[in-house]
Amino acid sequence: MKKLLSILLFVPFLAFAQEKKDSLWTTSGSTTLNFSQVSLTNWAAGGKSSMSAIGMINYAANYKKGKLSWDNTFDFRYGFLKEKDVKVRKSDDIIDVSSKLGIEAGGNWYYSGLVNFKSQFAKGYKYDDNNIPVDVISKFMAPAYLKTGLGMDYKNDRLSVLLAPVSGKFTFVLDDSLSAQGAFGVEKNNNFRAELGATAKFEYKHDIMKNVTLNTTLDLFSNYLKDPQNVDMDWKVQINMKVNDYLSANLITHMIYDNDTKIKDPDTGVSSPGLQFMESFGVGLTFKF
Repeated sequence: MKKLLSILLFVPFLAFAQEKKDSLWTTSGSTTLNFSQVSLTNWAAGGKSSMSAIGMINYAANYKKGKLSWDNTFDFRYGFLKEKDVKVRKSDDIIDVSSKLGIEAGGNWYYSGLVNFKSQFAKGYKYDDNNIPVDVISKFMAPAYLKTGLGMDYKNDRLSVLLAPVSGKFTFVLDDSLSAQGAFGVEKNNNFRAELGATAKFEYKHDIMKNVTLNTTLDLFSNYLKDPQNVDMDWKVQINMKVNDYLSANLITHMIYDNDTKIKDPDTGVSSPGLQFMESFGVGLTFKF
């Protein structure tokens, strides 16, 4: 597993080095830092001083030679929030690496294989009523998801639709305390779960108007062996609005549904699957490379 992750993370550096020598590589990337701050002193209307920041790295490295294509994407995000008298909390935390190899079948269709890895950088905590962390509920490789798939991919300059009827989804919970709880769908005291099913992945990128770019990715997975009607969903939408060469505004929404991830209702205390939703809007610095 560590070797596979190392190879995937090494791809952008390899592609960047090759691009200068080999026009078969096409690379693009950006680094963005969004920041906000509020300071209040004797503010009659109330409120708290706060500070937040989100850093994002997006990178694509694509190879094309004859009928062979190899597309790689890297999405890293990490954010934090600091309010007065409250310890720093993370507000966003994503590692998402995809690699797709295709052989042209005819027209815009390709025989394709997909490898996708998802996890997070830092620990996530459950907090008590006094905003004190009491339990670790997630961390790097707890959970982590490795998805593989074989199928057909329709793609053009804007759109990619991958249909993979033979797919595997592997869930890792490499933390003994979390695995003992059976967190994220693994059996209690197990660190690993394997599923066989079907994957559909939709990717779309388009300049919807001048200096405004829409980038969206939708991942769907159905487990053939257990409750195939409960389709896992991971849908990201990012709208980038360019102000000038360095300033930009970014709107991000992220929705996740995983039937094996149980979320506790704060009122009833009952844990059940639920729709996870994150929205972020920020203005900051963007550097493209």
